[in-house]
Amino acid sequence: MIETPSLVDQYCHGVLRTELGLGTFEAHLSRTEGPPAPGTTLFDTQTGFAVRRWCPPLLGLEPHCAPARYLARRRELGVLESARRLLRGSGITTYLVDTGLPGDLTEPGELASAGAAEAREIVRLELLAEQVADTSGTVESFLANLAESVHAAAGNAVAFTSVAGVRHGLALAPEPPGPGEVRGAVGRWLAGRGVGGELSDPVLLRHLLWSAVASGLPLQLHAGLGAPGLRMDRTDPVLLTDFVRATAGLGTDLVLLHGYPYHRHAAHLAGVFPHVYVDSGAALVRTGARAATVLAEILELAPFGKILFSSGAQGLPELHVVGARLFREALGRVLGTWVAEGAWSLADAQRVAGMLASGNARRVYGLD
Repeated sequence: MIETPSLVDQYCHGVLRTELGLGTFEAHLSRTEGPPAPGTTLFDTQTGFAVRRWCPPLLGLEPHCAPARYLARRRELGVLESARRLLRGSGITTYLVDTGLPGDLTEPGELASAGAAEAREIVRLELLAEQVADTSGTVESFLANLAESVHAAAGNAVAFTSVAGVRHGLALAPEPPGPGEVRGAVGRWLAGRGVGGELSDPVLLRHLLWSAVASGLPLQLHAGLGAPGLRMDRTDPVLLTDFVRATAGLGTDLVLLHGYPYHRHAAHLAGVFPHVYVDSGAALVRTGARAATVLAEILELAPFGKILFSSGAQGLPELHVVGARLFREALGRVLGTWVAEGAWSLADAQRVAGMLASGNARRVYGLD
């Protein structure tokens, strides 16, 4: 039996504070560009089946109960009590929370209270820049305020995260942009945006990445599957190779988030470069009953001290549960098989399980 007594969720979001109907709940199960096709349901996905397997018992129901029955029980308990039971049943003891998403999501402190756990903040670079732009009238004030904001954030957060791959693609020029190039890009962006306008300019995205690298905090980079409508060919982590090489030896660790279906590429980069780490989380949530296969593929290439657990959960506390349970089950199945075959000792399997579940994250993010 491979045990993982506690989990550090190294990348997640808060949970919704509002009650959800069937359609709204389904919309959070899978990131699609619209509702399910007529006559179908998003519960009929690997993620949906995993929710029905692992979550009903935490709310006093039998596993695999019908979605309507599950959601009725959820409404009966209320959104706060349901979230409390689900989060506390996940086995996650520390949440690292990206607070950069819009919507009525709980803050890290609320998530920690509901889950009887600890929580720390991850700062999203693009949102930080957008907030600075909303209150900066000139190029000079924007650049000064941005530098100050990045410095202040680095004093409180455990990491920065970037969605440059989502906004533009990961095939960015690897070197830092020059001061004149940055000022020109800022001027064009400020002149053409309204309040709240998104940042997608490749020069400014690079400026943000290098500002984060200069802070010394770990930098998380989104890769692979992501937001609806995303061009997946632009988010293959192998496109980051030149940037990874350019940041080697500077003291900043890079964490490749999500990765799937390019998880082997992310694992390869973690195996080649000492400062690169790979996330094993969201890939497992998406693949459900096939999670052990995906985790084994990551373990093929990445050193065991370079793999981190996350749920990648957003909106639904059920996704925290599913992420944690699928990780535990997949890890137990993969390592347990290797022990049974004599390839690994039980002691080594248990040690590696502890590294992936929490030890690696505690080291990378300085949580101890």
